[in-house]
Amino acid sequence: MSPHIGVTIGGRTVDDIVATTRAAHEAGLHSAWSSQIFGLDALTALAIAGREVPDIALGTGVVPTYPRHPMMLAAQARTTQQASGGRLHLGIGLSHQVVIEGMLGMSFDRPLRHMREYLSILVPLCDGEPSNFAGETLTGRVTLDVPCDPVPVLVAALGEKMLRLAGATTAGTMTWMTGRATIAEHVAPVINAAAADAGRPAPRVVVSLPVAVTDDTAGARATAAELFAIYGTLPSYRAMLDREGAEGPGDVAVVGTEDEVRSQIDALFAAGATEFVAAPFANLERTTALLADVARG
Repeated sequence: MSPHIGVTIGGRTVDDIVATTRAAHEAGLHSAWSSQIFGLDALTALAIAGREVPDIALGTGVVPTYPRHPMMLAAQARTTQQASGGRLHLGIGLSHQVVIEGMLGMSFDRPLRHMREYLSILVPLCDGEPSNFAGETLTGRVTLDVPCDPVPVLVAALGEKMLRLAGATTAGTMTWMTGRATIAEHVAPVINAAAADAGRPAPRVVVSLPVAVTDDTAGARATAAELFAIYGTLPSYRAMLDREGAEGPGDVAVVGTEDEVRSQIDALFAAGATEFVAAPFANLERTTALLADVARG
């Protein structure tokens, strides 16, 4: 069976999201993932893309939890699931203290507690079940009337406790700026053990990294180091880079010739990835052609 290869999509307009989703589908890639940062609402854009583009799986990578009550996020996710015919995968994450406290003025206290309580409401609602939960910071006693397939939830989990929570309660994790050795020695073993302990199916480990097919590997790593520099300063990603022994994002980017990039992607699957989501950042046509070839198996 061919490996599951997805791609990040983006743009400033909904038309951009539709166009990049269609391009991913036409290239033969398996999934298209949109992030929620300071631009378009990812789920709204994916609902429209799902109506416009058939077949390809859709995902958020990721939607921050703090700005939305889990009931509201579940309602929006289920609406998008209905619009797309059951192709949505909901990736969620904490975001970062500098954003949640510094930009939004919300408490980032005890993020593990926050995520545990959030999932206690979100997951049953995404599964189409009632939520009847009251925690220290969040309460959800509600049933949603949005008919659709269940929405799989993935947590952007990197630390051990968050990985254990994801493995015990959700469909899996989605990583970013996390290299092969860290996937093999930390992410995959921890989340797989947590799922097994909870009697759950083997979790998904969706690995996302910057990708460029090039004959100038050193130049591409330097470009990645510059383009993605911010991620080397955020504590959660910095911890994963340090665990990998990487100086910065350029060191974990997947770059090189066609054969070299294919080998690096194969190594990520061997390390425990169940899916790979590429974030192409240079030589887009050449990079997409290689990803499409890998997706064909």
